[in-house]
Formats: sequence, C-alpha cells, structure tokens
Amino acid sequence: MNSTENVLLIDFGSTYTKVIAVETSEPKLLGNASAYTTIKTDVNEGLENALKELSKQTGIRKFHKRIACSSAAGGLRMVTCGLVPDLTAKAATMASMGAGAKVVGLYSYELTEDDIKEITDTSPDILLLTGGTDGGNKKTILHNAKMLADAFGDFPIIVAGNRNSSREIMEILKNRRTYQCENVMPAIGTLNIEPARQLIREIFLERIVEAKGLSEVVLMPTPAAVLVATQLLAKELGDMLVIDVGGATTDIYSISDGSPQNAGVIYKGLPEPYTKRTVEGDIGMRYSASGIIEAAGLKRVADLAKSSEETVSEHVKHLTKHTETLPKTNEEKNLDFSLAASAIETATIRHAGSIEEVYTSSGRALVQSGKDLTNIKTIVMTGGALLNSKRQSELVEHALYNDMLPQSLRPKKAKLLIDKHYILAAMGLLSSHAPKAAIEIMKSNII
Repeated sequence: MNSTENVLLIDFGSTYTKVIAVETSEPKLLGNASAYTTIKTDVNEGLENALKELSKQTGIRKFHKRIACSSAAGGLRMVTCGLVPDLTAKAATMASMGAGAKVVGLYSYELTEDDIKEITDTSPDILLLTGGTDGGNKKTILHNAKMLADAFGDFPIIVAGNRNSSREIMEILKNRRTYQCENVMPAIGTLNIEPARQLIREIFLERIVEAKGLSEVVLMPTPAAVLVATQLLAKELGDMLVIDVGGATTDIYSISDGSPQNAGVIYKGLPEPYTKRTVEGDIGMRYSASGIIEAAGLKRVADLAKSSEETVSEHVKHLTKHTETLPKTNEEKNLDFSLAASAIETATIRHAGSIEEVYTSSGRALVQSGKDLTNIKTIVMTGGALLNSKRQSELVEHALYNDMLPQSLRPKKAKLLIDKHYILAAMGLLSSHAPKAAIEIMKSNII
C-alpha cells in the first residue's frame, strides 16, 4: 500500500449519486458530494457531476482505487417463489433482502398462468425458486419449474429448494440461465439463507450491473453495502437498528437475536436471522411518496405536518413528478418531516416483531412473532431526508415503542446516532478493501 492511498467510493442511488473520498493509510474522510442520478439519460452523467463537486472540495482528480455500489433504476429487483407463505416463501424473501434486493413479487404454492404473466410483466433481475424441505414436498417446486421453463424474459433463476428435486429441476430449466444453490430451508424451522444471499450478489455483479449501463466496477447492491457497514458498527456498539429512508424505498436493518425476553412468551414462526434487513418498496420520500399516504393515512400525515389534507395531497403529487425537489420553505420542510416520520413509523412497525395475548385450554398465553427489539440501545439514521432535517430527535421517536401500539416490539429507549455525511454504504464498500480504515472512519464520523 502507498504511504498515502486515496479511495473513491461511489453510490449510484435511485435519486442521488453520492461520491465519497477517503484516505486509508491514516484513515479519514476527505470529502463528499452528490448529484441527481441521471437515470433517464446516462447514469454516468450524474456521476461526473458529483465528481466535479467533489474535486472542488478535495482537489483530487485521480484515485488509487474506485469502488461502487448501486440501487439506481430500481436496484436489484427480485421475485421469489416458495411452497408455504410462512415457511419456504418467507425464507426466500429473507435471503433476497439480505442480499440487498428489492422483492417485487412473492408467490406461494403452485404458480398459475396468471402468475407467470405477472412475473414476466414485472421483468425481474433474478427469480429465486424455492419450496420443500430436503426430502419433503417435491410436487410444487417441480410444477413451478415447468411453468417457468417457457416463461418469457431472460431473467436468471436460482434453484434453492428441496435437494431431492434439484437434478430434475435443472433438467426442466436447461434452456434457461439457471443456478443451483443449497436449500434455504433444509428442515422445518431451519434457515440456511447465506448460500443463496452470496449467489444473488454474485449474479448481480456478473449480469445486472452491465445491464444498468454503469461504467464503474460495482461491488454490490447499495443495501448490501449498508448491511456490511451495520455489521461492522455492531461489533463496536452491540445490537442496533439502522433506518435508511430513501427516495424510492425505506430500508430497516437490525442486528439482534430478537428472541423472547421473558420465559413465559411462546415464539411462533420461523426463527429470524440475527442480521435482518427489510425493504419497504411502497414507501419513499420521492418516487414512492404516495405509498406513505396509503400506508399511514392522509389524515395522519397532514396532522404531523400541521397542514391540510389537500395541501399534503398536492405536495405528494408534485414530489412524485419532480423527484429532484428539495424542501426550501418552512411549509415544505414540515411536509417532508411528516412524510419521513410516517415512513419511519410504518417501516419499523413492519420490521419489528409483535406480541399478542391468546387464550388456550391451559389459560392465557403470550405469543411472539418476529424479532423482539425492545432492548436495542442504539439507532443509526441515514438517508437524505433524515440528514437534511433539523428535527432528527423528533423523527427517531417514531421508531420507538409506543403505548398506543403495545403489541409492536420496537426499541423502548435508544441512543440516536446520525450518519451525517451519508457514509454507511461507502464504508461497507471500503471494508472489502480496508476494513480497519472503514471502522476508524465510522468512529470519527458516526459514533
């Protein structure tokens, strides 16, 4: 390594392309800049605009290394097919999201002709085909393979189901680009999602980046880079929650065991992964602003903005047409705050587990589904809408446990950390090249 090594880290986002310059020999952040992602023309134009701004700060025009991640043009879009919604289909979704994908279609049981039309119309980047434990049900996954064999579209298919049917499935799909992987759920209640996660990322690197027209060497999807950085931070700080509100999606990451905190609580469903990511593709600050209204309710958003429902509706219509819009007036800032708060509230409720009271023949019992996050002590917030707000401490309140919704197992009390330079994804990238430098830079700029 040179005595001084400058590294350029690039994040092609759905709304903005971010560039960050760091020095790794004596780890420090040298500068950061962003420009609107030029999806409709050439994404490399947005990159060049961001680099011009960065060079004004740093004076650096050449870097020893350039590494990129991407969620531009919808990022990594996946469809998953499984046997039962709460079992293999859920395991497939966990694997996809953990790899940094946005799940744009989820199917269970036997695929129909209408399902196949939906899948082809969706035109996913990858389809993950699962179903059956090893030695278990073969009928459904074989049926689905036959249905997919003649489907239009050249999307690759990953087969990660019942190992006893793998050879037959690969023969059925021999005329398609197909990859074989270990079963995501080899036995009832047993998750094995890491092999599928890794394969998804490899296919992303091989095929998807080229299709998006990116000139840089892209290492991974942006959400996967954020997940890597989150894991690094958790080694320093312990269990944590990361909230990333973007223009198109709202992503939540948790590093926590999440098992029941009390001996009397019964757990229901598949075990949750220690490192979990969920992506809410219907709620975002610009492209998906209308989804926030649908999820939270127009009245709720208007009340938080201290504005009329008509004003909120008109503002959201404007945002979805003009995604580059930044709030300028106090009214616009209040509207952005209400949208961000509602997105955070909705996404954290969906991510966290829940507890319910049931009555059995033996009497009253408490049943938990999903992860118990009540004891998490650290929340990291990132994303343009959060970083540009002057009301961050108010925003984080919408991620916490609320007596009005006691069944939601969200954190009860947590310290707020701000990714003030929007470096989490960049540090996830940097960790592949200089992990110690990535940790040091996060300590200086986040912790």
